Amino acid sequence: MIILNGGSSSGKSGIVRCLQAVLPDPWLAFGCDSFVDAMPAKMQASDGGIVFAADGGVSVGEDFRVLEAAWREGVVAMARAGARVIIDDVFLGGAESQQRWQKALGGLGVLWVGVRCESEVAAGREVARGDRIQGMAASQADVVHEGVRYDLEVDTTHTESLVCAQTIAALVG
Repeated sequence: MIILNGGSSSGKSGIVRCLQAVLPDPWLAFGCDSFVDAMPAKMQASDGGIVFAADGGVSVGEDFRVLEAAWREGVVAMARAGARVIIDDVFLGGAESQQRWQKALGGLGVLWVGVRCESEVAAGREVARGDRIQGMAASQADVVHEGVRYDLEVDTTHTESLVCAQTIAALVG
């Protein structure tokens, strides 16, 4: 498995697409956005689910955590069954989020990749995307990396997704 962690609009999704193109074997890609999209709509605005504040802040409740744990276990089961998996995630809890993955992985090999981007650049991408609440990129740019340990870090501020993907691919045996 490869797990990419970075704030909103940091460039993770572009790196994932490039990784799928440059890695010689097929890799499945899953991300926190598709997980949130799979949840019932009523959970995307409830205290038990996930709440996106007007200022870009994100908070999650107990129902979200239960479903997230099940999703994580399912993704890990695919990897244990032989699928190569790339995860695009946002560690809102920093080190605590990484620990939840580590618990689910139970010793399964993973390449931990931090995806950084200067908050001003990520905020500009956020505006250009038009599908994110303004302020989310800036609020997540640093907090998602707090206490997280990586095998590799890439910075998309001035480096294209393909170059970042090639750097990551060089470490995948």
